Amino acid sequence: MKHNLLTIIAILFVIFQHPAKADVVPNSLFSDHAVLQRNQVLPVWGTARDGEKVSVDFAGQKAETIASGGKWLLKLKPLKAGGPFTMTIRGDNTVTVNDILIGEVWVCGGQSNMAYKLNPNIHNGAEEMKNANYPQIRVFNVPYKAARQNLEDVKSNWLLCSPDLIKNFTAVGYFFARDLYKTLNVPIGLVSSSVGGTPAEYWLSRTALESNVLFKHTLGTYKSQVSTYPARLAKYKAEEPALLEKYNLDAEAAKKENKPAPRKPSPPQNPEETGSASGYYNGMIEPLQPFAIRGVIWYQGEANNSSANTYQTLFPTLIADWRSGWGQGDFPFLFVQIAPFKGMSPEIREAQLISWQKTPNTAMVVTTDCGNAEDIHPVLKQPVGARLALAARALAYQEKIEYSGPVYESLMVRDSKAILSFTHQKKLVAKGGELRGFMIAGADKNFVPARAELKGDKLVVYSPDVPIPVAVRYGWANTPDVNLYNEHDLPASPFRTDTQ
Repeated sequence: MKHNLLTIIAILFVIFQHPAKADVVPNSLFSDHAVLQRNQVLPVWGTARDGEKVSVDFAGQKAETIASGGKWLLKLKPLKAGGPFTMTIRGDNTVTVNDILIGEVWVCGGQSNMAYKLNPNIHNGAEEMKNANYPQIRVFNVPYKAARQNLEDVKSNWLLCSPDLIKNFTAVGYFFARDLYKTLNVPIGLVSSSVGGTPAEYWLSRTALESNVLFKHTLGTYKSQVSTYPARLAKYKAEEPALLEKYNLDAEAAKKENKPAPRKPSPPQNPEETGSASGYYNGMIEPLQPFAIRGVIWYQGEANNSSANTYQTLFPTLIADWRSGWGQGDFPFLFVQIAPFKGMSPEIREAQLISWQKTPNTAMVVTTDCGNAEDIHPVLKQPVGARLALAARALAYQEKIEYSGPVYESLMVRDSKAILSFTHQKKLVAKGGELRGFMIAGADKNFVPARAELKGDKLVVYSPDVPIPVAVRYGWANTPDVNLYNEHDLPASPFRTDTQ
């Protein structure tokens, strides 16, 4: 017995003196074909045995650190655009990451119109796919994952842009990257993190959601769903046989009558596995931080259409939240105003316009000429990407170019006519004929169709039915028919003056 005890003690002594090896593993953002941000400090991180010495050799630099709590993070000095380079990471083992480029990195966020992949259904899609041969444009697709707590690693990989792989690229992101690549002539990396049908609340941190009373409803609903989920699931399971029996009978009857089949019963979703209340922020945004980026392009808002007033606060909060999480200051945040669609109100576009006007270092792309009244996923993706690239060139790369269409600034009344002034224009243009889409009202706020004429850099709006105009609206409809542009062929944002 004594001998056995001594043996056990000896074995334990050896184990504690020589702990088991644990492989050093870089975060999957640092994998073959990665694009890293030029001219910025480069955080590199991953996992390793607690106390393990980790070193990174890359592009003539070497940095070291000690893993703590199973994690490690070190920083490399800024590098100029170039490559390909090899990164060697050493701990108890050695990891080699090949074909890394240094260039420009942008996060692509939002819902379905950003997630929408390049495919033959978009405008000129087949030709675009055939010509998509840009190996220095690369994408890192973040897998769809809602999480209750922050994930350490999204576990994805980088893909090169080629005709074979372009089907994996966000269409808007690709056209944005292609235009930037042709202008900057440096590698472009896209980190694509978007999910269809998601409201902005899903993409905020829990701290941000708790910061404003306007967002408390989201948290309250989530907590209620979590607390009632076990009972709802149990109820469904008890009723499932009867529900399925009824479904089968209804489906058979529908088939005989040549009608669409009814929806098959399914159990309630676990709210902790959906994106609500920060789920997608935890699972798809925070794990990317602090990866060095130039900025964000964002296409979202459709899912917040019914709460446009709240979105005026919610969206700027999201921008501030992401900037805080990345810790890289007020990086450029470029976003798309929702395109015309029969289900999208003018108020959501107004909320986006207001968000742009009150949030520094942001830009808004107007898409009044890219929509489809019957399709919330319009096929014209090229102009959206191109206009985002214009905004990036102006904000991120300080080119002296115009990146926005005309934006309403002020109104004055003279001789029964409303005279409007705009920013972002030297010359106003009525594209394709007489100006369309204007309404005018007097003090009674009864808006009627109006004539609009260009007078130099001003716009004169009037109607014989409104002798003393008070307010003007432009494109104030779900699917506006409008044609006001500036001299750079960029469309004006819809607006109303009666909120000023």
